[in-house]
Amino acid sequence: MTTHDDHSHLSDVELRVRSLESLLTEKGLVDPATLDAIVDRYENKVGPRNGSRVVARAWVDPDFKKRLLEDASAAIDSLGYTSTQGVDMRVLENTARIHNVTVCTLCSCYPWAVLGLPPAWYKSFPYRSRVVKDPRGVLREFGLDLGSDIEVRVWDSTAELRYIVLPERPEGTQGLSESELADLVTRNSMIGTEKAASPQNGDS
Repeated sequence: MTTHDDHSHLSDVELRVRSLESLLTEKGLVDPATLDAIVDRYENKVGPRNGSRVVARAWVDPDFKKRLLEDASAAIDSLGYTSTQGVDMRVLENTARIHNVTVCTLCSCYPWAVLGLPPAWYKSFPYRSRVVKDPRGVLREFGLDLGSDIEVRVWDSTAELRYIVLPERPEGTQGLSESELADLVTRNSMIGTEKAASPQNGDS
């Protein structure tokens, strides 16, 4: 794991994990590079791929989208992405007039089954506090500058309820397959801090 001199932003649990990791590394029981690769795989590849397939299915299948918006847990389970967290899921649809963004202000509640491991910034105190007070400002820092005519809604996850954003389908994607559409869906677009990628940027 990447280390930093200032660990003041870490919780007690995270500090204990860092200490344990350092100890195991010193004893030669853990290879930091291998551990980083595993974390990267689950944070950026395995988990988010599940969510991207859910979004792509909703984009191409109106019946599935309807079920997803009405009962997200059941719809997601029907694709085989059953959560072991024992929580309800809710899907928030972004439109031309409404943009949703998610947060967990108390800790880092997160829909692991469809998004993988939460990114470090999602768990950080600055994001958890600022996105509620100044969502437009935070989104601009992510490169998403929304017009004043767009309503921004912030949703606070809990231990019982987790959210996933259904981003708008990008323009110019009518001829793409479901698999190709899934490639355009990023983890951040399902949190709400960015939009789904455009076709020409889908591989980025």
